[in-house]
Amino acid sequence: HAESKQCIAGDTLFKGSIGRTDLPGGNHNLLLNKIKNQLFALPDETVVYPGHGPETTIGFEKIYNPFVGERAFH
Repeated sequence: HAESKQCIAGDTLFKGSIGRTDLPGGNHNLLLNKIKNQLFALPDETVVYPGHGPETTIGFEKIYNPFVGERAFH
């Protein structure tokens, strides 16, 4: 929801993690690409509500998420 800068991400992006891709139909590369190209295109202050667990922000995940954040590639 662009106006309120909120995103319901379901089981795609979690605080410090990503969704599972080891189940039938899972595609790790597709999930990473969707997070980087669609979710990370949102403003950093966008609040992300995952399917379960604590909320987070796009900005936090861009830096600290060990699967897709800046620190994942260092």
